[in-house]
Amino acid sequence: METSHQIILLHYREGLSIRKIASQLNIHRKTVKARIDQHERYKAASVAEKEDPSTAIGQYLHKGASYDSSGRGKRKMTPAIIAIITECLQENEVKKHDGRQKQQLRRIDIHERILKGGHSISYSVLCDYIQKTLCVRKETFIRQAYAAGDVCEFDWGEVKLKIDDKYRRYQLAVFTSAYSNYRFAALFIRQDTLSFKEAHINFFEHIGGVFHQVVYDNMRVAIAEFVGKTEKHPTTALLELSRWYQFQWRFCNTARGNEKGHVERSVEYVRRKVFAFRDAFASLQEAREYLRDRLIELNERTACNGQQSPASLLKLERAHLYSHPGDMECFNGEHLRVDKYSTICLSTNRYSVPDYLCGRMIFVKVYASHLRIYDDNQVVCTHERSYERHSWQIDLNHYLTTLQRKPGAVTGSVALKQAPAWLQSMYADHFSHDPRGFIELLQYCQYNEVPDQRLKSCVQELCRQYPSGITAEYVMATLGNQPMVPVMVEHTGIDPIEVRSMQNLLEMSMMMEFN
Repeated sequence: METSHQIILLHYREGLSIRKIASQLNIHRKTVKARIDQHERYKAASVAEKEDPSTAIGQYLHKGASYDSSGRGKRKMTPAIIAIITECLQENEVKKHDGRQKQQLRRIDIHERILKGGHSISYSVLCDYIQKTLCVRKETFIRQAYAAGDVCEFDWGEVKLKIDDKYRRYQLAVFTSAYSNYRFAALFIRQDTLSFKEAHINFFEHIGGVFHQVVYDNMRVAIAEFVGKTEKHPTTALLELSRWYQFQWRFCNTARGNEKGHVERSVEYVRRKVFAFRDAFASLQEAREYLRDRLIELNERTACNGQQSPASLLKLERAHLYSHPGDMECFNGEHLRVDKYSTICLSTNRYSVPDYLCGRMIFVKVYASHLRIYDDNQVVCTHERSYERHSWQIDLNHYLTTLQRKPGAVTGSVALKQAPAWLQSMYADHFSHDPRGFIELLQYCQYNEVPDQRLKSCVQELCRQYPSGITAEYVMATLGNQPMVPVMVEHTGIDPIEVRSMQNLLEMSMMMEFN
């Protein structure tokens, strides 16, 4: 283009001949003559020809001289390569119709097969040939405008975290407002109905209102069944949520994640911005707190285009939300029978209950994170929910009545092995020879509602005073003489009355043992 410009100026402005121009620019004189002739043809052309961009005359001022390659064929695209491409495309059609859509060969895979066959062709030439063969038209997307408080989108994601020195996959429930792009996420162990409901409850409580419409894809926890190609019936869980919070739902079309593009992007964004920097935690609760703190930071960030942060836009959006009706109770009710081990079985896992309930039917509220067990409408115990297989959760305090009749069963019991470490150590150091006294001590603490920390401190103090050994009577006598709420009295010295009283109590307990 620059050379053509110099030729035109030297010939028409300075009046140099073709030979002199060729000598000065060090190019062939035939090239100089061709550029001058092309310029003459452009000047002689009509206005319509000059304005037509499809002709060489119309492109002359923009591109200069160019070679006509429209009739040039693809020398690398041999019949053998075309046969391989055709075979691969036919194979993809078969897979598309028999349910193997996700196992189709992509263009990069077809290119790899061609190269393995000993042929040589560029990837761009292959893509251009397939594009023209299939006549695939790229999809056009319509940008949407959303009103404040109108639409919120929900989706699940997966993240791999190291909890308690063990890597495991956890489910990430993500909500995104279509107007403010405010993001909320929560971690769960499973992608089940209880987690689905609890995620909504936590989200609506967090923002203090309810969006008019929530958008879902074809997830099992939201869609109960498909009727035809387009109609879908919601699950009972979604109906309960919609009835309580009074929002409308909308389902995306199959394989159309762009219909909820805000949350599709948010799942990847939250997973990368939060857990790419840290993925090891001591407990799941610690991971949830870390996720909450990081989301606060991300929502406070100003958008790259200078607009307000998602948190600021959410404050404006709250005025348009439905009022929050309060938290909805989220549990599954189960009527279970207590077996001979005084446990109930839920999803192959066993949880202990007080031994007086052995053989009876009880009602259990199953939450996403814990169980609440009822007898005659009274809560008798709670357990953290286990998602393992064939695990046992045994509370030693549930078996004190039975162990009083069978004290010898304490040492090898699962209940003792699952007790706190300090309690196991106390039994091994002081009560391994007297399991009955150990059980009586625990019954005394249970009946008088003695906190574990007070029992632990009392035993440690008696061990310092009487290194030769302690008994259950010593501990109970000390606990019985200590007030439940310590009185803050400044001691100026040792109280002789207190010392003498303690000695009398110990002497009486020793006399009872000898008798």
